[in-house]
Amino acid sequence: MSPSPVTYTEQDGIAELALASAPCNEIGVVLIEALEKALDQLERGPAKVVLVHSLQAGFSAGADLRGLYEAIVGRSPAEFMPEVAAVLDRVHALMARFDALPLPTIAVIHGVCFGGGFELALTCDMLVCDRSARFCFPESRLGLIPGFGGIPRLQREQVPNAVMRDLLFSGRSLSARRALELGIVSQVVAPGQALAAARDCARQVALFDSAVLAAAKRFAKPLPEAALAEEKRVFLELFKQPRVVAALAEFVGRTDAMPYQPMPKEKTL
Repeated sequence: MSPSPVTYTEQDGIAELALASAPCNEIGVVLIEALEKALDQLERGPAKVVLVHSLQAGFSAGADLRGLYEAIVGRSPAEFMPEVAAVLDRVHALMARFDALPLPTIAVIHGVCFGGGFELALTCDMLVCDRSARFCFPESRLGLIPGFGGIPRLQREQVPNAVMRDLLFSGRSLSARRALELGIVSQVVAPGQALAAARDCARQVALFDSAVLAAAKRFAKPLPEAALAEEKRVFLELFKQPRVVAALAEFVGRTDAMPYQPMPKEKTL
């Protein structure tokens, strides 16, 4: 029996979700199901704050592109689009549940935080990362835009439009330092120290009343529902194009150890 891709632990009011899906927490059906079950526990339990961190080489490389390609290859858009739309609806529902949890959430980031992994991190209230962290939306290489809610959530963080356009158009990555300057992350620490720093923060949060924390979160973090729905619509329109299947085939055919890494000579923002 395979180990769960998400480990849930809770102690002293602090819950931790440890992502452990090799090779780098790609977001596919298996990880989605595990995260849904973890959210069920969080929504039922007494935790006052939750940490989301990774046991892999990075936080998350994004969507499970190989699994996605296997689901659509050899089929027409009329055949595969209903399934793609259903999976996208499921992911959006998952992200919205994370976003709206009535308790503070802290994402702990090291290494790559790309595509859907970046979008998952943006559902959290605070991002603590070490200097190895890099943030990227590589979807333009596939002929797509981010589809898991990344654009509206970055807009909610008031990231400058010029930076957002650069991320979307160039596919370049943000360094941890630049993400801190932009207010995307709240803290940057030395490599290997992000989880300890996040746990310190969580212990401070857990001192306060749960009702007060929930009220503060509702006030400070509204869900951009209309923009999320529009992003999803545009993503599905783009997904119908033949170039997407061709780009996924090229990705699957690569033999790199980590094909989601930036292209050669690419610079960070």
